[in-house]
Amino acid sequence: MFRTTALAALALLPFSLGQVTEGFENGWDKSAWPTYAPDCSQGGSVSLDTSTAHSGKNSIKVAGAGGYCGHIFVGTSKVPSGDVYVRTWLKASKTFTDSHVTFITMPDSAQGSKKHLRIGGQSKILMYNRESDDATLPDLSPQGIATSKALPANTWQCFEYHLGPDGSIETWLNDSVVAGLTSRPGVSNPNAAQWQRSSIKPKISAVYFGWESYGGDANTFWYDDIVISSTRVGCT
Repeated sequence: MFRTTALAALALLPFSLGQVTEGFENGWDKSAWPTYAPDCSQGGSVSLDTSTAHSGKNSIKVAGAGGYCGHIFVGTSKVPSGDVYVRTWLKASKTFTDSHVTFITMPDSAQGSKKHLRIGGQSKILMYNRESDDATLPDLSPQGIATSKALPANTWQCFEYHLGPDGSIETWLNDSVVAGLTSRPGVSNPNAAQWQRSSIKPKISAVYFGWESYGGDANTFWYDDIVISSTRVGCT
């Protein structure tokens, strides 16, 4: 009786106190996890992959094509208000080059209509990109590049980040802080000058996982064991 009452009470809680957890073990629910391709989509694809997974037997495979219209994503609009923590295990078939690419995109109303907060790579390292002014975190100077990390290829990696309502950003790779992908209001960061010149505080409405290339780079990503929550969950 107590368990039934507790579950009923949990179901009535606002989403901001809950979380989304998806490992695709029951397949790909396309209504809950739709594809997303703003503006155009030519060449990229999303599929359920039963041949590789971080845990269990299934993962989502995104085969991304080269060129802007080769982009394709899959994700959810069930994001909490306030603090947003996102954790995904991911695997890339190739390391990043110097070209600008995105593997997570988030519609961000704080930047304006049809603008996105993006996570991807450039200069061979992980970075954030703000679509409205093309600012990057970190600055893509030699010093800024040195504060980020490369994303290894062909191995499962735990990638996690936090967006705070005060505009703060925190990022972890395999539970280790990525200093270059950290920004806090009022805290000086010599490698975030470009990012911190704006007072924009991200207000995302969805999180989409996939691939977008602004040049000729193509890549394949796998995503598994995704959690979107109002509190940090970590890699384990």
